Amino acid sequence: MTFDYDVLVIGAGHAGCEAAHAAARMGANTCLITMDMNKIGQMSCNPAVGGIAKGQIVREIDALGGKMGEITDATSIQFRMLNRSKGPAMWSPRSQSDRGKFIWAWRKVLENTPNLSIWQDTVSEFIFERVGEEPKLKVTGALTQMGVQFNAKTVVLTAGTFLNGLMHIGRTMIEGGRVGEPASYGLTEQLKTLGFSTSRMKTGTPVRIDGKTIDFSKAERQDGETDFHKFSFLDYQAHTSLQQMPCWTIQTNEEVHDILRRGLPDSPLYNGQIQSIGPRYCPSIETKIVTFADKDHHLLFLEPEGNDTQEYYLNGFSSSLPIDIQMEALHKIPALANAKAFRPGYAIEYDFFDPTQLMHTLETKLIDNLYFAGQINGTTGYEEAGGQGLVAGINACLRVQGKEPFTLSRDESYIGVLIDDLVTKGVDEPYRMFTSRAEYRILLRQDDADMRLTPRGFAIGLASQHRYDLMVEKKEWIEKIISFCELFHVKLSFNDTLVALNETPLKEGCRLISLVNRPQLSILILAEYIPELKELLDSIPNRREEIIEATEIRIKYAGYIDRERMIADKLQRLENIKLPKTIDYNSLQQLTIEARQKLTKIRPETIGQASRIPGISPADINILLVLMGR
Repeated sequence: MTFDYDVLVIGAGHAGCEAAHAAARMGANTCLITMDMNKIGQMSCNPAVGGIAKGQIVREIDALGGKMGEITDATSIQFRMLNRSKGPAMWSPRSQSDRGKFIWAWRKVLENTPNLSIWQDTVSEFIFERVGEEPKLKVTGALTQMGVQFNAKTVVLTAGTFLNGLMHIGRTMIEGGRVGEPASYGLTEQLKTLGFSTSRMKTGTPVRIDGKTIDFSKAERQDGETDFHKFSFLDYQAHTSLQQMPCWTIQTNEEVHDILRRGLPDSPLYNGQIQSIGPRYCPSIETKIVTFADKDHHLLFLEPEGNDTQEYYLNGFSSSLPIDIQMEALHKIPALANAKAFRPGYAIEYDFFDPTQLMHTLETKLIDNLYFAGQINGTTGYEEAGGQGLVAGINACLRVQGKEPFTLSRDESYIGVLIDDLVTKGVDEPYRMFTSRAEYRILLRQDDADMRLTPRGFAIGLASQHRYDLMVEKKEWIEKIISFCELFHVKLSFNDTLVALNETPLKEGCRLISLVNRPQLSILILAEYIPELKELLDSIPNRREEIIEATEIRIKYAGYIDRERMIADKLQRLENIKLPKTIDYNSLQQLTIEARQKLTKIRPETIGQASRIPGISPADINILLVLMGR
């Protein structure tokens, strides 16, 4: 064997898997190093993919040619489209996955990807060398615990929660990156000596319960959906062959809360044992009872881990309280009165790096050819990690190939919003994506991720020709249906049908698109009464439901989409004004002291990015524009 590669990816979580697959598929000789090949793509927390805004990220990963969407569809045991009661900008796909099959599906993909090797080992040290005569360093490889030296032109670090990982269960502390897996040591310390700013974050996971001991008659059943929706835009069968399984909802009560409060003196979150910050939007159960002391109950979800296991994940009950407190509290919930656990909930602290030390390509500013992706950048969630890993892997490959870097803008994707937020604003708590973080969310809908991103993925050699052809076919059919609706004339004789549908009759003839725009009417309803429309829809060869839904969204929300596109294009002008890398902000006395300090720290690449740095005022931006001769 040789140990010389174009791209070296360290860590095989969701970021590492996407990074390694993307780099290899684009032609880079790639190696993925993981501690355990049986844990590739491990779902460390809940066995689910997607959710509010997260589902949009997975659709974007898929549109670019990544694999998370396909693997989720293949291993799905329940699928739902969330937020259907709201507008399409808020619709978010979510799927329960079979945890074990998800791992093996990822492993099958990676083992059969050309140009990709896998090595089971732990990286303990990076190898660097000087960049010419400059004081700056570039990474050239890594050393492992087994004593193997890997040489690489670019390196992507995706270590997740493993860097100096420390788990907490009550006052018990265990070193490790996950239960039963060792932590990784050495890399943080080495990078700190080279000037990297690092700190600690905390996340947690709940108890896993033996399904044989759950009384489901005292829980509320929650089934999934079986329509055409799925994650991947590819045209294989919409639903997995796996048995579909329900989730279940239960509630805590005052008795549960009283027991949890009794355990707070031994809670690492409240006795000073944990100093780092946990995720605001996925709090532990002990945080909930303290923060929301007036609530007499909290909703919990029992989520199956797979077809072939009795293991259930108790969503909403993340905890680091002592084991006896966790179990005593759970037994006061009627459905869990006799519950037995496979393992308790726990909190984990780990090292992360200030993401403002990165460029939009996710390459570090301090070390050339070194990329960071995933939770080490201060994020939480499989989807956020996968999106970062994809961008890092793409850019690591493009750097080797001597091509232009790949970046995504805020009006182009949720992944672009995620990365821009990280590198521009930094983080003071684990970052989780929400639709509210995107100012152009009507442009970033889950239904049109392929329209936005597949051409870009195809251009860099990641998205396949087949995927691109499907996108073109879909686009052509959408335009064809819209054109038909714009040209087809509806006569007053159609009023009898409108009255039968409890719709306001026409006062004069109109174009069909006017009727499609009515809230209670749809293309499919109208097709039942307009033979020409039905004939057109029936001639769609592939993915008929998906195309009709996307067309209807385009028609009904055209005004909002056009207005948001106009605003985005106007602001895009600031993104086109580049700031010199060598500019000395401290010498610009016209700027406020705060602006000078923050611009020096972040070193924004464009005026647009500078305008989004907290503390930079419109007056500061105007000064920069004047100095740039604009």
